[in-house]
Amino acid sequence: MTATPDRGVVPAQGALAVYPGTFDPFTPGHHDLVARARVLFDRIIVLLAVNPDKQPTAEAATRAARVRDAMPTAWANVEVDTWTGLTTAYCLRRGATVIVRGLRTAADLRHEYRLAAMNEHLGIQTVWLPSRPQLAATSSTVARAYRSARDAALTGPRDHV
Repeated sequence: MTATPDRGVVPAQGALAVYPGTFDPFTPGHHDLVARARVLFDRIIVLLAVNPDKQPTAEAATRAARVRDAMPTAWANVEVDTWTGLTTAYCLRRGATVIVRGLRTAADLRHEYRLAAMNEHLGIQTVWLPSRPQLAATSSTVARAYRSARDAALTGPRDHV
């Protein structure tokens, strides 16, 4: 990468990165990470990972559509895709050389370090981007809890007969 006055950096020539997650929901922190990663790499794929061990609030296709809708049309180098299986297998299949991950806390780093070591062993590098301080407190789990509480407050208590 090379620094420039207008964009800050010039992406590595031909670099394809994958930003995986369940994105349930796609938060402002996720959006910010894509915004920053898209100037570091020629192309970035926001990969909606389908994990059979998780109970998402919506089907993968619906979540992927929501992520696509959140991307500005000017972000032509950003693609959204879905995948069931190892992210590294997806990267190898698509020719991606980098996995992008966000870090909010020291606990995230401990977890992500183990994943990065495994990914590197399989031939894929990991790049970590720290969350901006104003976005670090919001996770998908927090966003789901907030939405659930908001929805309960809007519908009010239910009468039981």
